[in-house]
Amino acid sequence: MQRTNQPPLVISQADARRLAITSQHLAAPRLEANEANLMKVLRSLRYLQLDPVSAAAPSHELVLWSRLGPGAVPLLDELLWRDRKLFEYWVYAAAIVLTEDYPMHRASMEAYGHPRMASWMEVNRPLHEHIVELLQQKGSVPTGGFEDRAVVPWESSGWTAGRNVERMLQFLWRRGEVMVAGRTANQRLWSLTDAYLPLDTDRTALSRDQAIKAGVELSVRALGVASEADVKQYFYRMQSKLPIRASLEQLQQDSKLIQVEMQDAPSQQPFYIHIEALELIEAIQAGNWEGRTTLLSPFDNLISDRDRTERLWGFFFRNEMYVPKAKREYGYYLMPILHGDQLVGRIAPRVDRRRQVLFIEGLYLEPTVKPDAGLYRAVTAQIADLAAYAGANAVEYAGPMPDAWRAKLVRA
Repeated sequence: MQRTNQPPLVISQADARRLAITSQHLAAPRLEANEANLMKVLRSLRYLQLDPVSAAAPSHELVLWSRLGPGAVPLLDELLWRDRKLFEYWVYAAAIVLTEDYPMHRASMEAYGHPRMASWMEVNRPLHEHIVELLQQKGSVPTGGFEDRAVVPWESSGWTAGRNVERMLQFLWRRGEVMVAGRTANQRLWSLTDAYLPLDTDRTALSRDQAIKAGVELSVRALGVASEADVKQYFYRMQSKLPIRASLEQLQQDSKLIQVEMQDAPSQQPFYIHIEALELIEAIQAGNWEGRTTLLSPFDNLISDRDRTERLWGFFFRNEMYVPKAKREYGYYLMPILHGDQLVGRIAPRVDRRRQVLFIEGLYLEPTVKPDAGLYRAVTAQIADLAAYAGANAVEYAGPMPDAWRAKLVRA
């Protein structure tokens, strides 16, 4: 129920952390892995970022593993490829999104483009037409199944130079003409959007303002509590001049959002929660909340905004994948440790799939975290669960780790 004629709701940073964790299904208890719960998680998050690095497992799989356990991934493949309740598109990176959100994403598709892309596509119309004709004939085609009929090659100083078929497919994908229909031999399979989408899909694009307003509301739901900057980072990263503040204010006028005051916030910017989260925040403030321990993908929706992660959890986190080895502070691939409502450390995992061993090349706790027995049991249980999920039969520890745990871990 909307609060009216009442003083602003005041929440602590602990309240905000717990609301964020609960909103993303990382509080206790962990949900059972079934289709209904998977859709529940996806409808809360609204996207799963895709990333090619898989030191332990693919990032989007780890996001679901943290919330639902190992049984979620086969269900995801069914929803994505068989039922087509999901599809791959672009948020601020390649991601898996919900088909029910297609009208919102269609607005992005229709708005996508830039002069260089448009002129290159126009001069290379023979390649464009070849792709469409082949997809009409065959239904789905892997990236390597198209001929390079480009008249003018794509010029770039980076890895995309001369990759004409891939560039054309990427542009057609972003414009909504083609969709990813599957994968085979590490290649994407492509289909025409009109042929691939389920027949009952609403294909009408929202207006620009409607789409932004919808995305803003979904972002606040996903984040639990959010500022204008938080919303921008969740759905609209690297996009400027969007009326996010106006959408927040309109949603507040529509009684969809409530403005709250956060104690000890580093800035005076307004924060918002969704009206449907009001009962949840009241329960949290009454002490009715229980956390759990899990490991997070470095691209997990909870922590993908590094500035918010540092502001709300006091946890400085950066990817070190592209940092030279000698300059890394922790390791190549890092998974933060969520324990209760705190981010207490990180691990550096690497799976040796030939030997079926999960190597923990470092286990780092934050300086203020005590390495007690309860935390040891909780963290090592999650690492063992990760090993089993990744297909490893053993866990081996090396590198930095808490001194109090070293004897047990190395012996293990």
